[in-house]
Amino acid sequence: MEADWEYEIGGGAPVIEADWPGLIDLRTHPERISEIGEARDFAPLATLLAALNGPASPLWTSKCDLWEPAPGTLAGYIDILPRKETVFAERNDAETACRRYVGGLASAALPESGRENCTEPSLTLVIRQAVFGRLEGFGITAYLSAVRPRRTDAASALGAAMAAFADALLEGAADAAAG
Repeated sequence: MEADWEYEIGGGAPVIEADWPGLIDLRTHPERISEIGEARDFAPLATLLAALNGPASPLWTSKCDLWEPAPGTLAGYIDILPRKETVFAERNDAETACRRYVGGLASAALPESGRENCTEPSLTLVIRQAVFGRLEGFGITAYLSAVRPRRTDAASALGAAMAAFADALLEGAADAAAG
């Protein structure tokens, strides 16, 4: 899986508005995951959201989306923030997290099925400004995508990428806690 991170801060860059009116806080109400249409329609996203908001995760999610930008391509994003501080107080804290998660994905093995003439599924973590109530700081938008000749193959590849991302996040959290 291709994985990288970058900054997108300032100017007209998007800002993560974490406490938006439609927020379903899966940290405190995991049973409400079925109210998120994208998660209801794509089980791997529901699994990823459950992992990101679970008690073992150092993160929580505030918003997500999933779409098909072209035939055979599935893409999505998830806005993620640190569980304890609600936003990353410093840009360097978000950068450290991104480096750890991307590093954890370097060895991720994904299924070979349906990969002829296709690019690897990709994950790009984008550090951007974030606001939660009166708190201002930084958050991460995770963009995931997969391109395959058929939608079913793209869905399978994206699901595998989401599972690898969840594993990298949880392993990174365990490594950070241990070290």
